[in-house]
Amino acid sequence: MELREVIGRRRSIRFLLPYKPVEPEKIQRMLEAARIASHWGNVQSLRAVVVFKDSASEEVRNALLAPIAGFQIRLAPVVIVWYVETSAVDEQSDRLRELLKAGALGFGEGKEKALEEQIIPIFESIREQFKEPGLNEVDCGQGIAQATLMAFEQGLGTCCLGTPHGEQIRQNLGLPETARVLLLQTVGYPAESPDAGGQRPRQPFERLFHMNGFGKAFPRSQEVVDELKADEMLQAPAPTEWREEELEYLKKALDVKGHGLI
Repeated sequence: MELREVIGRRRSIRFLLPYKPVEPEKIQRMLEAARIASHWGNVQSLRAVVVFKDSASEEVRNALLAPIAGFQIRLAPVVIVWYVETSAVDEQSDRLRELLKAGALGFGEGKEKALEEQIIPIFESIREQFKEPGLNEVDCGQGIAQATLMAFEQGLGTCCLGTPHGEQIRQNLGLPETARVLLLQTVGYPAESPDAGGQRPRQPFERLFHMNGFGKAFPRSQEVVDELKADEMLQAPAPTEWREEELEYLKKALDVKGHGLI
């Protein structure tokens, strides 16, 4: 499957097969993909705790709190708790030195001296600011996105769930005080069809993106749109005509109570 089709076909999969375990090596590939994602200054603050439903203790399973779509947490064979380790910023100078030695930063004679005497002092002066929510979360998102695509490539379904109980989860899992929980990601084999009801609604392109200043919509070429449709990146919008019947079937098959929202 080509990259464009992968991007187009990926969906948030909320209904997973609870009885089919996920191979640890497939989770490892997701983590490997996250590890090599782009990150400012090569800081690499993205971390994770992977919880396997079949082998984790009851205490650990109960530590996973999500008030919305909690049934997904209970049914998922695997839940990944993604978090940002803010103390990674303390090692940022060493990461810059690694980049320089790898030929990814600077050039020519004197680059080592410039790094030590000019660049690193700038970063050191604002180090504590970099630990606040913001840039680290953006970069962690890039890692999670790569892990998500790796999961899809291996036939797995995923769904990211936010939680207001991040601090409680941090304490329950024994994470250091410098950790900040980002989200919970359920992982397993899809119980839904590969289409999962069709491509989900998104806001109009012209409303989201601007050109040479705010208020001037980035021109959307129909030729490019047609090209991406041909490559299966842009697909038929949800819902498919059979989606409600599929959801009713999944509700009964997985014994999901209520409306599947909580």
